[in-house]
Formats: sequence, structure tokens, C-alpha cells
Amino acid sequence: MSVSQGSVAEQKAIDYLIEQGLTLRCQNYRAKMGELDIVMQDGETIVCVEVKYRKRNQFGHAAEFVTSRKLARIQAAFQVYLLDNGANPASTPMRIDVIAINGDNLEWLKNVG
Repeated sequence: MSVSQGSVAEQKAIDYLIEQGLTLRCQNYRAKMGELDIVMQDGETIVCVEVKYRKRNQFGHAAEFVTSRKLARIQAAFQVYLLDNGANPASTPMRIDVIAINGDNLEWLKNVG
């Protein structure tokens, strides 16, 4: 996937989540151990959103590309994000979601990690 396809997919995810009532906190946060695609606010909960896009699913559903190793890196980067933003990971309501986009079909998977 090209950078422009990734940017389009992330923007589509952001637009969808805003329609669902979430608020954008940041996009493409980089930490030593990885990058967070999107960080949103859902009420009191801070939500890290991993966006996966596949033009076609002949090689697998987009959500299948969020492996346990990838999820561990996201969790580590999310901890750093929270600390950098003055939030205590032990007492801050948080979750990790995935937006899987397969062609034109968008699926929101909540609390995957």
C-alpha cells in the first residue's frame, strides 16, 4: 500500500469515527517502538485506532494483518503516548480498536487489545 492510500484510508477512518461521536486527539504519533495511526477520545476513554486497508481481500481480511506482534508494539507505543500526554496508563480509561477497510467496506472492531 502506498503512503497516499494509507493516508486516504486513515482519513476515511477518522471521518467515520467522528460521525460516531469520537474526537480526534492526534494522528501518526511516533514513538521509539512504533507508530500509532490515530488516537481518538470516546467520552472518558482514550482510544488508539490501528487502520488496516486492503483493496481486495484475496490475500486475507484487513483485520488479519493486526498480528499479536503488531498489537504488542501498538500497546507499547500507546503507553508512551499516554505518559507523554500526562495520563497514567494504570488509571486512564483506554482501549485499542481496529478499523479494517476491505475495498469499500469499513468495519470497526472495538477493544482488540
